[in-house]
Amino acid sequence: MSSAATRPAGPDDLWSVDEHLEDILSAVRPLEPIELQLLDAQGCVLVDDVTVPVSLPPFDNSSMDGYAVRVADVAGAGEEFPAVLEVVGDVAAGAADPVRVGPGQAARIMTGAPLPPGAEAVVPVEWTDGGLGEGPVSGMRARSLAPQGAEGHVHVYRPAEARAHVRAKGSDVKAGDLALAAGAILGPPQIALLAAIGRGTVRVRPRPRVVVLSTGSELVQPGEQLATGQIYDSNSFALTAAARDAGALAYRVGAVADDAETLRSTIEDQLIRADLVVTTGGVSVGAYDVVKEALSYAGDADEPGSGVDFRKLAMQPGKPQGFGSIGPDHTPLLALPGNPVSSYVSFELFVRPAIRALMGLTDLHRPRARAALKADAALRSPKGRRQFLRGTYADGEVTPVGGAGSHLIAALAQADALIVVPEDVESVEPGSEVEVVLLG
Repeated sequence: MSSAATRPAGPDDLWSVDEHLEDILSAVRPLEPIELQLLDAQGCVLVDDVTVPVSLPPFDNSSMDGYAVRVADVAGAGEEFPAVLEVVGDVAAGAADPVRVGPGQAARIMTGAPLPPGAEAVVPVEWTDGGLGEGPVSGMRARSLAPQGAEGHVHVYRPAEARAHVRAKGSDVKAGDLALAAGAILGPPQIALLAAIGRGTVRVRPRPRVVVLSTGSELVQPGEQLATGQIYDSNSFALTAAARDAGALAYRVGAVADDAETLRSTIEDQLIRADLVVTTGGVSVGAYDVVKEALSYAGDADEPGSGVDFRKLAMQPGKPQGFGSIGPDHTPLLALPGNPVSSYVSFELFVRPAIRALMGLTDLHRPRARAALKADAALRSPKGRRQFLRGTYADGEVTPVGGAGSHLIAALAQADALIVVPEDVESVEPGSEVEVVLLG
């Protein structure tokens, strides 16, 4: 894979948000399908339609614990004049050769057990005396405690219609039906269905492996002691969590110091487990912006066709961005800004769609909605920039959270939406309708 940059850009030329995203998505291709065991396929996207090989349920079975009976034998049964039936045996779930129910007979039956030959309905045990002769009961005694319950006689106090409390063969799905369509994401219910129809493996596009690393000599791992001038590394944790939320298998790498060779060797070491690499920090115009130094096209002569194109976007926050590829397999790499809010907003707009494209999904983006701005004063936005402000969304209204600063992590933690202010809008009055990106 190589970057699909199609528009020339001078050092001061701005890319739009849409142009940058289009460049990324035009270069990212879905991962090749593989066959996986069911539990390993959780979260993956199904490649082929799956049809039902055997009906569910595969046989008529009882939906209650009770007695399998003939309808005529319990017609007119009541509290004063119950139907008295001979109990000819037990039918447990998994029974391969159930007893036959003839006229005047009943078989004690458990939930999920096959309806025995001759039976037409099931009466719940609560409608009977349980074979004890002492009036209606609330349940059956365990067979191990009362094996005699499978013989003798049972009094039935209510009639039953034909097929009462019987799950019909194929009432869930029938053989030949479409179980799951290609493109389905395999969550717990889908895996349950695959298992129920006997599928042990399934062909899917695997979850992308995403390696996340942050750069900066000032970064310290949480739990360690801060020295003067140091801060805790939050970006790599935020982006790793965001990648997992998007459906990826994400691996966090400890922060890398501001050294181009160290950064490049660290990334190269990680390529063996990466379908996508995400870096944060070091993409601006400072003297220590090592991501640009290490990964730009000019410094990638050993691997023709790879390298990262660094550009400026007409957006706030997140103006500096990078996209391209690295390594012999041209693994895609997205380089995000280092400020926490810039980094996270950039992930939502660019990395999340790339991850979902690798998964083979067609629905790549967060849902969007229109909302009325609930604010005490007008929102200001720089001309020519598409601004993304944090907000909370509820009942068709969105309220800004925090200011526009790209370092305000506490405000980000409260937000569940991004307020979008278009490039040609410099002020948004309270009550105005705005577009919002819903984050969760």
